[in-house]
Amino acid sequence: MVVGEPVRAEPVRGEPVRVVIIGGGCGAMTAAYELSRPEHNGRYAVTVYQQGWRLGGKGASGRGPSARVEEHGLHVWLGFYENSFRMMRECYSALEAPPEGSPFGPWQEAFLPEMDVGLFSRAGSADWQKWTAQFPPRPGLPGDPLEPGAVYSMAGYLQQAIAMLRTLILDVEVSTSTEPRDGGQPGDLLDAMAGWLAGGTFTGAALIVEGLALLSSALRILPLPVEAPLIRFVEELNTSIRSWLEERWLSDHPKRYIWEIVDLVLAIIVGSFRFNLLRDPRGLDAIDHYECREWLRLNGASERAVRSPFVVGLYDLALAYEDGDSSKPALAAGQAIRGSLRMFFGYRGSLFWRLRAGMGDVVFAPLYALLRRRGVRFKFFHKLTDVQIPAGPPIQPGDRSHVEALEFEVQAEIHGNRDYDPLINVGDRPCWPSQPDFEQLVDGDRLRIEQRDFESHWDRSFTFRRRLEVKRDFDAVVLGVSIGAVPHVCPQILARDQRWATMVEKVKTTATQAFQIWLQEDLSQLGWQGPPYIVSAFDKPFDTWCDMAHVIPEEAWARSPATAIYFCGVLRDPPVPPPDADSHYPLLRTEEVRENAVAFLRNAGSALWPLAYDAGGNFRWELLADPGPAEADAEPLGAEILGERRFLSQYWRANVNPSDRYVLALPGSLKHRISPLDPTYDNLTIAGDWTDCGFNEGCTEAAVISGRLAAHAIAASPPLAEIHGYDHP
Repeated sequence: MVVGEPVRAEPVRGEPVRVVIIGGGCGAMTAAYELSRPEHNGRYAVTVYQQGWRLGGKGASGRGPSARVEEHGLHVWLGFYENSFRMMRECYSALEAPPEGSPFGPWQEAFLPEMDVGLFSRAGSADWQKWTAQFPPRPGLPGDPLEPGAVYSMAGYLQQAIAMLRTLILDVEVSTSTEPRDGGQPGDLLDAMAGWLAGGTFTGAALIVEGLALLSSALRILPLPVEAPLIRFVEELNTSIRSWLEERWLSDHPKRYIWEIVDLVLAIIVGSFRFNLLRDPRGLDAIDHYECREWLRLNGASERAVRSPFVVGLYDLALAYEDGDSSKPALAAGQAIRGSLRMFFGYRGSLFWRLRAGMGDVVFAPLYALLRRRGVRFKFFHKLTDVQIPAGPPIQPGDRSHVEALEFEVQAEIHGNRDYDPLINVGDRPCWPSQPDFEQLVDGDRLRIEQRDFESHWDRSFTFRRRLEVKRDFDAVVLGVSIGAVPHVCPQILARDQRWATMVEKVKTTATQAFQIWLQEDLSQLGWQGPPYIVSAFDKPFDTWCDMAHVIPEEAWARSPATAIYFCGVLRDPPVPPPDADSHYPLLRTEEVRENAVAFLRNAGSALWPLAYDAGGNFRWELLADPGPAEADAEPLGAEILGERRFLSQYWRANVNPSDRYVLALPGSLKHRISPLDPTYDNLTIAGDWTDCGFNEGCTEAAVISGRLAAHAIAASPPLAEIHGYDHP
């Protein structure tokens, strides 16, 4: 556990601590949520400064034509997001409280359990084969209070992995004599292991089941006094299971994918003992310098297993491709194993949770409403340009500094010097629009004609500059922008602080791309078989996709489509980053995504929805639902081109802004992340999924954990013991 000193903000006696939060993503909003809790009795006066007109960061969404949901990408929550669900459950509950009541409804209507998962693998040189699984519900719901004494540990995760091997993989009846033993002495257990190694009385499946039972017992009473016999036992058990399974499953058996699962689980179990992960105080961080596939191979995983759709899906879901290049997969082993163990053995309720509508509608609109009710102020259209610290020599470990000023470019002024009102109503629910309300802006007509892109890094226009100074305007700062923006807003810190400079160099990001289509026929009519899985490991560049038919009722179509499908994946970076003055760069990359999406529908989609293609193998472009008026005067360009033009009515985007880029967990990079608890700057903390928060991967839960740590750095609250999962394997 890494514990730093609280940010030493020193307001005028009797006055609240003035906290400036920069950014509107999950980390920043979590910090605002924690600092504005009623329990603080107004101790913290929080103001959020946000570029553009909406909150959300990489999770921002908006309502476009026909009030359709338009996302940055595909967003689902996982069942181990304990901190995220706790915050949103509290938020929904607080909004429902009288006298105001809530238009958002109960949280159970906003988050929908999803048990079905699909993966794809190549069968031969061209054909795709679909692998599906349904994960059973587990006790409780994410965000429920933990059971007294509940502890998450490597030993606990491995026990669950062993139970999976015994009951799901081996598929044999287990007698009472081979059940895991809750008590016993280490000496007795070592004797039993020695007997097992000598051959014992068991053979075949019974021998394997007994061996797994003994290993589970060993995990219950760790530490054992002798390390070497236990490691030898684990390696011999690994050999026995692999030999037994190879005889039965490795050939063309219809369930041969079971071997790949077993292979990977065995490698994790063996590696946990070989690398002493159950005792090393660093936990899984001890192997973060290894690439995930490399570490699995070191511990016996076959090449077939490490190239299986299960591992490909892990990389796809983590967007783990350096520079957005699909030929450069890279994922730190410790974080990859941590994420896998928590995902499969730490979920409550459901493995996945879909959102009823967009992230903006389900997460950020309720948070905005509650924070406004608590007195948090929001300053939209404020683009941070400089975090200023005092001049001086290079900052050495143990040195202290502080933020003395913040510089902003104010992108637009609000009529009447009022606060900007960002939300619109769709079906009586507050939502974020996909475009700002120019009517509220001074010179709004001109800004609309100029097609100002307030969220673009390359839009350099502004109305005037604003400078905030410490003591006069603020006491503490939460820097909640993403790490991709740090080089652009913290040049003084990077020039003096080598730790920050190294972090920016080593903690890399990648651009991503996404598109959404709305279809006149549902998946079954298009030839898809089975439930609407969350699908990964498919063809690049859009390897991950999901049917989102459940969102259609939340939109406002004159004639509702049958379904919507969201796609996402990485977007390869150019060899040389574009200069800040290249205002055309976002448009070029957006056009590239459109071309990628059209090419995907022309070709790869036929493996998913064969009936979406005609007898000649051409995509039926008339399936696309157009939210606008019919093109009665469309130029007769020929049937094929005219058909493809219907795609222009759909939605696509290139996430190339520094703040929109996905944060990678590359091997060797995680040790360079800085914690929100770091005390170097006595009035500055950081928040986001790029910080050292204990779950160092780009996701909502990492950002929320980081935001809670940032709040603790300022207020010593929430207690570290209540920040679930930041300090365990």
